[in-house]
Amino acid sequence: MKRGKLRVLLGAAPGVGKTYDMLEEGRRLADDGRDVVIAVVETHGRAATAALTEGLPVVPRAVVSHRGVELTEMDLDGVLERHPGIALVDELAHTNAPGLRHAKRWQDVDDLLAAGIDVITTVNVQHIESLGDVVEQITGVAQRETVPDAVVRGADQVEVIDLSPQSLRDRLSAGLVYPAERIDAALSNYFRLGNLTALRELALLWLADEVDSALKTYRAEHGIEGTWQARERVVVALTGGAEGETLVRRGARIAARSAGGELLAVHVSGQDGLRAGDPGVLTAQRALVESLGGTYHQVVGDDIPRALVEFARSVNATQLVIGASRRGRLAAALTGPGIGATVVRESGDIDVHIVTHAAAGGRFALPRVSGGALSVKRRLLGFALALVGGPLLTWFLVSIRNEDTITSDVLAYQLLVVLVALVGGIWPAVFAAVMSGFTLNYFFVAPYYTVSIADPRNVWALILYVVIAVLVSFIVDRAARAARAARRSEAEAELLANVAGSVLRGESAVPALVSRTRESLGLAGVRLVDADGTVLATDGEPVRDGRFDAVTVSRRNGGPPAMLELHGHGLDASERRLVDAVAAQLAAALEHTDLTETAREAGVLAETDQVRSALLSAVSHDLRRPLAAAVAAVGGIRAAGPHLSAEDRAELLATADESLATLSALVTDLLDVSRVEAGVLAVSLAPVDSAGVVLAALEELGAGPDRFELALDPDLPLVRADPVLLQRVLVNVLSNASRHSPPGASVRVSTSRLAGTAEIRIVDHGRGIASERHGDMFTPFQRLGDTDNTTGLGLGLALSKGFTEGMGGTLTPEDTPGGGLTMVIALPVADAEAGVGGEAGVGDQADADGGAVVAE
Repeated sequence: MKRGKLRVLLGAAPGVGKTYDMLEEGRRLADDGRDVVIAVVETHGRAATAALTEGLPVVPRAVVSHRGVELTEMDLDGVLERHPGIALVDELAHTNAPGLRHAKRWQDVDDLLAAGIDVITTVNVQHIESLGDVVEQITGVAQRETVPDAVVRGADQVEVIDLSPQSLRDRLSAGLVYPAERIDAALSNYFRLGNLTALRELALLWLADEVDSALKTYRAEHGIEGTWQARERVVVALTGGAEGETLVRRGARIAARSAGGELLAVHVSGQDGLRAGDPGVLTAQRALVESLGGTYHQVVGDDIPRALVEFARSVNATQLVIGASRRGRLAAALTGPGIGATVVRESGDIDVHIVTHAAAGGRFALPRVSGGALSVKRRLLGFALALVGGPLLTWFLVSIRNEDTITSDVLAYQLLVVLVALVGGIWPAVFAAVMSGFTLNYFFVAPYYTVSIADPRNVWALILYVVIAVLVSFIVDRAARAARAARRSEAEAELLANVAGSVLRGESAVPALVSRTRESLGLAGVRLVDADGTVLATDGEPVRDGRFDAVTVSRRNGGPPAMLELHGHGLDASERRLVDAVAAQLAAALEHTDLTETAREAGVLAETDQVRSALLSAVSHDLRRPLAAAVAAVGGIRAAGPHLSAEDRAELLATADESLATLSALVTDLLDVSRVEAGVLAVSLAPVDSAGVVLAALEELGAGPDRFELALDPDLPLVRADPVLLQRVLVNVLSNASRHSPPGASVRVSTSRLAGTAEIRIVDHGRGIASERHGDMFTPFQRLGDTDNTTGLGLGLALSKGFTEGMGGTLTPEDTPGGGLTMVIALPVADAEAGVGGEAGVGDQADADGGAVVAE
């Protein structure tokens, strides 16, 4: 059966109109005669969105009972049985209620696609798995529900539903996204202008990368080698010379002229041509490239122009920047066209910029004879020199021939053989030696013009001449090959140093090694696979099963080995040695990763020990005071016996009772914080009415109605929490707020809902705490300057944060406008936790009236 097609509507934030657009598209397709059904849509009470569902067939939802709560979910079996042409599925990252076939809605969608049903779905950028940590840094909200990148990237079509940040805030203020009681909290938290701008940019950049990846895949599948100028990519060739800074800055200006342009710098390490004159210069130039937002690359290649062009084509470059030749005119005339001319000839549709610089056309220097580049071209040049130089030398020597010149004639031909060996290696030199031997006999040994020897001693002379010529050419050839191997080793050493530098500059070691290996060896794809089949790092095209070379990467700590798989051309001996060196580096990197994880675990233990040390320090002082008071009171009663008056006895008993109650509370707090730190806190979650717990906490505090101002949302759904722990959290936070509020000022307690989260906000107008010290207030035994020793050990907020997080929520401080501190207790809504109320954290709640929606 043909697999269905997946279309994803990607939003930067809730409220941009993904659901509205999905329903509009469904109605358009239905009007065109397509079989469209609504599998699941979350309207969130928005009239305009709900109106679009009218007239479209709907598959009834399945009802699931979970912990006494009736939940509704998409009926996967019902949709499969109905088998429409197109299914509309809202909120791809949604978590299903326990007991259904799949835990996640995207898994349900995969079943629909496998059944041949086309699916149109929605998701927000914060729910893409690889972006979760980035979104948390931007918004401060951790995403508990995510979709694997592969699911979204595997879609046949991805569209960004875009809306400007200010327009989205205007819609939110107008009540088109959330109810009125939740607008203020949303605008001051998740929907800040900076947050929305960053999320919008993140969505657009993610889609741009996806489009670029799809373009590369298409080009690879269709064998397209030409450059498609979908995005300006400027490659700058660095030689390690002083002109590199000029080239980098010129390339950066070219890339900056087009939106989204990329800057890449490449250094080719080879036998000659572009070579690093000073490693320090290359290091400085690399830092300059990275400061300008570019990336640095290094490849090894014998043919410098070809290596440059191949690298440029591999990254789909549109511009190639190289420096003008540093050779003088005479050197250029003697050695032929340089690298620049060759690059221009082979670049094809890549634009080449040859940039002049201070070192261009430098002082005269003799051209270097490069031995060891024993290519076919070099060998042909050697044979050509023998065929042309031999007759010319013979003509010259014959014209001055006499009986006394035989010695100089032999040395002249010996010099020719050496020159041929320098140019073409051993085989052209052997050819020149044999030919010169016959030539000497024919033209310079009597009888002339015959290949015969009258004196037998001349036979040995000719044999020795040929042997000497062969030995000279062999030694020259060996020296050239040794020089070539030395230069290759130098290039490999530069590559490994480059990789090591990448790691030291903060790049992740394993991905950096894998990426640089593929680049340097010109492979199609490289990946590192762990012993259990987990792909630890990959770069380039997907490595095809059964079509790759594999190198074992043995862990030094005795763990199971990993495999480095290389897909592309076969490796020669020198490349195999380089891969072995990379494997050793990878082994060290994996060991470092394992040690880092061990160190992290040790750090947690160290923090626990620090808490225990603080606990012992606190016990020595704070517990001694109520214990001493209780002992003194009881001792006074026992000592006085019957002589103690009833009033004194009652006072001593009250003192003992108060001291023991204080001691009991302190011991309870100490035990609780120990359980929180050890991760063994017992939590019993259930649907809880937050308003009821707030009232119970106020009753426990014995607060008067003038001390607290309540603004509780009557429509707030039940939250998923432990009622006992939640009451303790509220008592701690409310008592702190009341104690630090100025006399006569009230503490405001409000509740609201933001997506799948309910918030309890406790607002005081006291002195507040500096924002940079917000995190310190949750440290155990920390009072932040509070010198009142009657308020306990400084564990209240630490316990409150631990209890809240144990219930799956968060406790965060905010500055109160006008002065003071606001503590926000955020807990998952009961139906949202089970999977109905949207995506946890900030769910896909805002697919509002789509009149202002712009689809990109």
